Amino acid sequence: MSRSHDYIGIDVSKASLDTSLDDGQAASFANDAVGIAALIERIRPLSPTLIVLEATGGFERLVAATLAAAQLPVAVVNPRQVRDFAKASGRLAKTDRIDAVVLAHFARAIQPAQRPIPDEAAQAFAEQLARRRQLVEMLGTEKMRLKQTSGRVVRKDLKVHIEWLENRLHASESGLRELVETSPVWQTKRDLLAEVKGVGEIATMTLLALLPELGKLGRKPIAALVGLAPFNRDSGTLRGKRAVWGGRASVRQVLYMATLSAIRHNAVLKTFYTRLRERGKQPKVAIVAAMRKLLTMLNAMLRDNTHWDPSRHAKTA
Repeated sequence: MSRSHDYIGIDVSKASLDTSLDDGQAASFANDAVGIAALIERIRPLSPTLIVLEATGGFERLVAATLAAAQLPVAVVNPRQVRDFAKASGRLAKTDRIDAVVLAHFARAIQPAQRPIPDEAAQAFAEQLARRRQLVEMLGTEKMRLKQTSGRVVRKDLKVHIEWLENRLHASESGLRELVETSPVWQTKRDLLAEVKGVGEIATMTLLALLPELGKLGRKPIAALVGLAPFNRDSGTLRGKRAVWGGRASVRQVLYMATLSAIRHNAVLKTFYTRLRERGKQPKVAIVAAMRKLLTMLNAMLRDNTHWDPSRHAKTA
């Protein structure tokens, strides 16, 4: 029989780590090296089965990495999963302490799989990729403002800022290329992915940084991870349309753009998409299916460490 302190929840904020055992015991620690050391000293004697914390935009990285380095079982989970679990359990109030309790109960009930913590290089890669995305968004916003502005002084200021953003964007992309060159593993994966028409440089870098599981999971789990696995929406005699949801939005966005390119320039994906449309599938449904097909092919290439082979993939298209 498991003990009441086998499962531990940690609610992470910028400043603190609110910790709860699933028997209700609670404690709070600072979210810094000293506080995390005290946290580990507190929970290590309990020999927990699992420690669960939410992804909180980066504030969880230090504690998650330190717990993993201390050989403690840790899982970083999607906050939406936890909130859905809390609602289903009737816990509608939300405080740091309540969130920690919910996480502990979530750990016991769901027992999410432990996931490897990205090393420093992988984290740096993901952060630089996120920074590139921010620069692209700012650049788009400033260009739109330039179109809508007639004042000479403001237009001049916008042009200066746009030029600066473009320079920073080029520098960011150069930095991403340099990071890939530091890892023989990333280089090999990049070269394989780049063989597929439609999968450009940014899509390749995004897959490397934000989908490290690519090539390590089966086709159904990898599709679910990205948010491309269709889920049934049935109730009683009602049969609803299957829909995709959840997953990693940043990966899904670049995969969408890659698929739009692939169904124009990649013979295998073009044939696959065209056949779906001829069968009466709506464009959006056919595109999502093509995204899933492209992801499956890329996953198989990295799993088997094989080059792009149109004849092989055409057989299953």
